[in-house]
Amino acid sequence: MEHRLAAVLAADMAGYSRLMELDETGTLARLRTHRIELIDPAIAKNNGRIIKTTGDGMLAEFQSVASAVRCAVEIQRRMARRNLDVPEERRIQFRMGINLGDIVFEEGDIFGDGVNVAARLEQLAEVGGICVSAAVRDQVAERIEVAFEDLGEKVLKNISRPVRVYSVALGEAAQSDGPPAGTAARKPTVAVLPFANMSTDREQDHFVDGLTEDILTELSRRHELFVISRNSTFVYKGQSVNIREVAQKLGAQYVVEGSVRRAGDRLRITVQLIDTANDSHVWAEKYDRKIEDIFDIQDEVTSAIVATLPGRVEAAQQERVKRKPPGSMEAYELALVAKVLHHRSTPEDNKQARDLIDRAIALDPNYAHARAWRACILGQCWVHSWCENRDALWGEITSEVDRALALDENDADVHRLLSAVQISRNDLARARLHQERALSLNPNYDLVVVQQGELLTWLGEPREGVEWIEKAMRLNPHHPERFWSHLGKAHFTARAYPEAIAAFMRLSAPDFSHHAFLAAAYAWLGDGTAAAAHAAMVRALAPGFRLEEFLATLHYAAEADREHVAEGLRRAGLDEGAGSAGRS
Repeated sequence: MEHRLAAVLAADMAGYSRLMELDETGTLARLRTHRIELIDPAIAKNNGRIIKTTGDGMLAEFQSVASAVRCAVEIQRRMARRNLDVPEERRIQFRMGINLGDIVFEEGDIFGDGVNVAARLEQLAEVGGICVSAAVRDQVAERIEVAFEDLGEKVLKNISRPVRVYSVALGEAAQSDGPPAGTAARKPTVAVLPFANMSTDREQDHFVDGLTEDILTELSRRHELFVISRNSTFVYKGQSVNIREVAQKLGAQYVVEGSVRRAGDRLRITVQLIDTANDSHVWAEKYDRKIEDIFDIQDEVTSAIVATLPGRVEAAQQERVKRKPPGSMEAYELALVAKVLHHRSTPEDNKQARDLIDRAIALDPNYAHARAWRACILGQCWVHSWCENRDALWGEITSEVDRALALDENDADVHRLLSAVQISRNDLARARLHQERALSLNPNYDLVVVQQGELLTWLGEPREGVEWIEKAMRLNPHHPERFWSHLGKAHFTARAYPEAIAAFMRLSAPDFSHHAFLAAAYAWLGDGTAAAAHAAMVRALAPGFRLEEFLATLHYAAEADREHVAEGLRRAGLDEGAGSAGRS
């Protein structure tokens, strides 16, 4: 038994029972994510130590009072930012109390008056707030830049003497804790004009306005776009407007406009994206649907538009970049080109991508999206061993990951890319946490949805993976070719060989790994001739192919799934070889 003076932080999750009743699995997953990404690292960074955890709370001890307060402030401020895009009824929030007092250490647990007061202070704190004792406030008042509000003396349960209590002022400080305004990263600005009701039925006005608002709201969740607010765009409802003039007034590079026409039991919805610099139509689409369930139609059309539109904006931006001399590029444009180069997946393109993303970050060190993509670009080097020291590179990747999260925890792309990095590392548990976060932030983002299918395939749930991948294809009919690769692997893992073959054959230029899966699929079907033909393609494209090295590039959680691929390749005659394999 050991007695000593220590700073104790008590934390408790508000509304735990209600959230568990509402969604037990989702609540536990989100709480686990917050622990791994934010809470535990913040405690460790501030030289703290978690002594005890319960389902909805914890006790931590710190070497100094200042460290305890800094840790609590960091967690509460960052949790506030994380909750910005979360419905209020599903937010995970904490109350915290900090006390300096005598505590008793025994068998890994702590007791004593110091612990009891910290727990009572936590109960007095507002949701998302921090209460501290006078002893804590007196120690740190001149040492850290936070304000304290005197709540007076309080009688605490089972504490014999009154305790003077202070609350930590987080409001204004929390608002100024993020990246500074006016960053160099210039995002493309999009205005969604109210869709026109072309029907004679005025009753359709509500549906049309709802469709416009849903599209606007969902696009606003895409952090790579700056979307003009509804209040600004709906002033043009019912007006015949000059697109270029409206765009100039709103400061929009792109304008989305559309119309809805009802004819009998059918609805025709047209949408077009206009580049206002030259009045060109970047993209247009028509949706013909039966009117049986009008609001399901609204959801379906909204999902399709918000999945497709950002990609069209990005393609248009790429064309703009091509027309500009390199000296005029800003951070966003540099990051955009870096992403394009990254997707080409060659050592030369990857090096150029790194150079460009480094320049983007030099222009804007607080550009979270660029830092996340830098981690992804470096991750590609790590996966393919395009580097001399993989261990040092991994440290650089994780550093960028941490910085991106600290700058913007509500960017679905940040979490999507972090999940991809963890998949590459075969850390599927952590990948799943980031993937769940990305889905919660933007459930209609085709790249997030397809990655959910990919991850489920690696986790041994390929049939569900197929459903997610096919959903991503429906969300974005102009999806990248690699979606077929993910679908093929999911079908193969589910032992649906004809479907796997059909998916892989949709690729315009399959690489050696695709031919390997095709060889294995045909081998399992007993078609030795086709299996041998694809095995020959593997050897031609990757002369040094070795079975074990190829299997090491796959990310299956279950050894049975990896062995399923291996046995198919053996049957296709790909169990021999010398040299080094390429990587998938």
